Amino acid sequence: MPKFEEIEALETEQSNPRTLEIDTLNSFEIAKIMNNEDKMVALAVEKAVFPISQLAEKISDAIKNGGRCVYVGAGTSGRVAMIDAVETVPTFNLPVGTFITILAGGPEAMIRSLENVEDDREGGEKEILKNNVSSKDVVIGISASGRTPFVMGAIEKAKQLGALTGSISNVHNAKLSSMVDIPIEVITGPEVVTGSTRLKAGTAQKMVLNMLSTISMIKLGKVYKNLMVDVTPINEKLVIRAINIIVSATGVSRSKAEELLKMSGMRPKVAIIMALTNSSVKEAEELLEKSGGSVRMAINKV
Repeated sequence: MPKFEEIEALETEQSNPRTLEIDTLNSFEIAKIMNNEDKMVALAVEKAVFPISQLAEKISDAIKNGGRCVYVGAGTSGRVAMIDAVETVPTFNLPVGTFITILAGGPEAMIRSLENVEDDREGGEKEILKNNVSSKDVVIGISASGRTPFVMGAIEKAKQLGALTGSISNVHNAKLSSMVDIPIEVITGPEVVTGSTRLKAGTAQKMVLNMLSTISMIKLGKVYKNLMVDVTPINEKLVIRAINIIVSATGVSRSKAEELLKMSGMRPKVAIIMALTNSSVKEAEELLEKSGGSVRMAINKV
């Protein structure tokens, strides 16, 4: 049976004194209150910037050495993580499976609430084994309360297998924090609607995940200046974006950028190096390979 006093003591379960009469307000007033509460989230994330940067470095190192970043979550936490993992593929041209999400309840839980599965600690352990987690991987447990059994089971098993572990939670001294190598606690406080952690806690989790995946990709050379030079141009919008990226990075005309993109096999990185070093496709590819995928290092070699 759950320990009521233990759960009720969590910051995420407290009643918010600023929203006690929210059901008596009009829609505009409610929107203003929610916006004011959301303003606090970025400030809470700011306090966790150091462990976020540490964990991002570990993710970068793991991927560089053939490992993966594995997110584990239930409910909102797992769904938010799934969004981040999926979007790394087109944004950074990553192989599918570099970032993966273990969601309690499986893919069905992405579109339908299966909240009871979060209590299955053994299920979390089994999913780690099912996904062949190894010492090459980084496994990150995400739980607003910092005590979700499914997530704790997964982390425990991942540690046994030698994976580096991290966590994202929204309470002080979370149980998860004591289990992992690099804990991240973002204290967002009581929600607008008591206990509804899809609100501030979920927003904070998305912000942290944005930082972890983006920082690790920057460190892997997936960004040149502030441009997503490894974007996969798989539709009209992304082709236009790729052309604009080449123009911004090199100063060539749009028509020249389009020509270079086609010559490069729709690879903005290769096109940029071709333009900046006056090289052929093959020469640009070789420069990029010798530079570990970094455009900046590649053009500095010439």
